[in-house]
Amino acid sequence: MQDAEIIAVGSEMLTSQRIDTNSLYIADQLNALGVEVRRKLIVGDDRPLLTDAIRSALEHAGLVILTGGLGPTEDDVTRQAVADALDRKLIFSQEICDGIEERFRRRQRKMAEINKRQAYVVEGAEVLPNPNGTAPAQWIEHQGRVVIMLPGPPGELKPLFAKECVPRLMKLLPAQVIRARFYRVTGLTESDLDALIAPVYTKYTNPSTTILASPGDIQIHLRARCGSAEDAERLLAEVGGPIEELLGRHLFSLNGDPLEAIVGTLLRERGATLSVAESCTGGMVGERITAIAGSSDYFVGGFVTYTDRLKIDLLGVDSELIAQHSAVSKEVARAMAEGARNRTGSTFAISITGEAGPESSTGAPVGTIFVGFAGPDGSPEALRFAMPGDRPRIRGFATQAALDLLRRRLLKLD
Repeated sequence: MQDAEIIAVGSEMLTSQRIDTNSLYIADQLNALGVEVRRKLIVGDDRPLLTDAIRSALEHAGLVILTGGLGPTEDDVTRQAVADALDRKLIFSQEICDGIEERFRRRQRKMAEINKRQAYVVEGAEVLPNPNGTAPAQWIEHQGRVVIMLPGPPGELKPLFAKECVPRLMKLLPAQVIRARFYRVTGLTESDLDALIAPVYTKYTNPSTTILASPGDIQIHLRARCGSAEDAERLLAEVGGPIEELLGRHLFSLNGDPLEAIVGTLLRERGATLSVAESCTGGMVGERITAIAGSSDYFVGGFVTYTDRLKIDLLGVDSELIAQHSAVSKEVARAMAEGARNRTGSTFAISITGEAGPESSTGAPVGTIFVGFAGPDGSPEALRFAMPGDRPRIRGFATQAALDLLRRRLLKLD
């Protein structure tokens, strides 16, 4: 029973108005018990479809958890679907019905006739009390597997799962733990990264490796499942050590922290301050920096100079420099960073100017980005990037490139 599947039930979960947060909570709880969630499904209020999904889950997992669909209305089909999938009957419980009726009575309300549907129990199930709602949960052991039916409202599900399900699972499960490492990488494409580290991680099925990519920020998850925490950590070190060496300067986080948190820590450790000057990103770098609690320790402020006039007036960029090279150039990026540092008195400054699209205003190709840097040692510098994608992706790549340039300069990396 080391593998689990979660089935969230309800047609409303298939719309844009609802997010399945229950599965995230359950997966976190199961991982703490050493159980790996292999699949999560969302199934609408379709009894035959849900019955098929339950049967399929039982073929692959020792633990199947269903959330939702335990209400009193016609579209609450979970009880019957589970009974159908297990070839068992539904049995009416007068005790549960009396409890539901008493709950309504305490609220000075009369129980509707349809609430009696919540008193039906799958044959052989253990009823798990739900003090926060009218739908009890059910625990069913079936041919060496376990099926759990939980109510959908998170305020009911979470305390019920913690109090009733976790202790039962702990008695059934072998001693095992899951430990993870969470790396974040920038400056590589997903395909280049995989080609670099695949010779290491493909030798192992435990730990498992997952690679997730977003603009300029690739995440690598290593998950080891072992009988003890010591064995899990040993496996993670065995695989993670060589991966860390291969990634080198591209690896910016060993614990999943975002790049803005990493540079914040570096600035604080050095007693340094930072200012920013942005054009095409419109304040996105400043927003990321200030999203970190305590950033006032090192961030002094920034400038959003979207027009040439504001670059000249606020940052002191020479108008002749813009006329000669255009606003999208290394020269202007350097001048913007230097201007931000001079105007604020910060230790370091970074700048961004470029063409985010969809059309170019300077003649430079869309995706052309210049990132500037100014510090106490040496002259200001700027790097040119050709960013792929549409406007949001280009702007996202640009902010990541600027923060990574700052990180590398703070660490004195090439």
